[in-house]
Amino acid sequence: MTDTPGLDLDVLTAYLKKHAPAMAESPITAELIVGGKSNLTYMMQTSAGRMVLRRPPMGHVLATAHDMGREYKVLTAFAGTKVPVPHCELICEDTDVLGAPFYIMQAVEGDAIKRADELEKRGVERTKAIVERLIDTMADIHTTDPASIGLDQFGKADGFVLRQIKRWTKQLESSKSRELPGLEQHIENLLAACPADTGHGIVHGDYRLDNVLVDGNDQITAVLDWEMAALGAPTCDLAMMIAYGDRTKAMTGDAADAVTNVSTAAGYPSSDEIVARYEERTGEKTRHFDFYLAFSFFKQVGILEGIYYRYQAGQTVGPGYDSIGDMVPILLEKSKEALARN
Repeated sequence: MTDTPGLDLDVLTAYLKKHAPAMAESPITAELIVGGKSNLTYMMQTSAGRMVLRRPPMGHVLATAHDMGREYKVLTAFAGTKVPVPHCELICEDTDVLGAPFYIMQAVEGDAIKRADELEKRGVERTKAIVERLIDTMADIHTTDPASIGLDQFGKADGFVLRQIKRWTKQLESSKSRELPGLEQHIENLLAACPADTGHGIVHGDYRLDNVLVDGNDQITAVLDWEMAALGAPTCDLAMMIAYGDRTKAMTGDAADAVTNVSTAAGYPSSDEIVARYEERTGEKTRHFDFYLAFSFFKQVGILEGIYYRYQAGQTVGPGYDSIGDMVPILLEKSKEALARN
């Protein structure tokens, strides 16, 4: 395994010999895991077993958007709780090593299910059960008291969504390479519609099926990709999960399958069923859901336009980027439609 853009194995090996020698007793091999379009993830074979290394993308990004220390802190905080996470080995925040901060965690058995046909191979009943476990795990995250796992100082929950809108507006401004009709007015409308009380809890930030691992017994073995985790409005995660399903149905061709199309699999619960199970598990009624759905689509606009910017500049790696730019205007319209229903 030698496909390692963004990862100098000689430099990494020298670093590990000093800081984690058990991993570097024999030559390390690594392979870029294709699929993620944000942080870069590598599967490594080391003398201490299979490990995963995570680092930010190469190129233009929002200053706080790919915080390895933040992701590492959440993973170590959830260790030993009912929320399954990988065991973290080390973090390196010295950018002189790989050109960016990185951390290493143990590999966990299971698949990141991205395609509908992967679910359909398991059948309708198993598909339903997997998604229900995905919802239940989200509820476990949201009902975990941040103070109980040392995350009470992880950030300020008050005003979370308002800050998020401003943050992704900044991302869009810094990634601007074209005009997106109606964007400025829509941002003003989102800011004006933001609820005063948005709730308090641990937010994953990009919750969906292919950001967890599922084993052969349909159990969730790990929740991954915590790079956008925060204290804030838990409904954001629920809305984001549903927004990914809605966006698949709104697109055609390569764009429909560009991230994930699992919501089209037979047995995948409807949006109403997802919300109902979540409310039952958390014991909380969901409020202002169309606003949160509008925000989720807007956040995806910010994420994908940033990826499109880096792709155009040749600053990111991996296949599947050619349809990213076409998705952004569609998602912007979905955000406007959801906000109009609010």
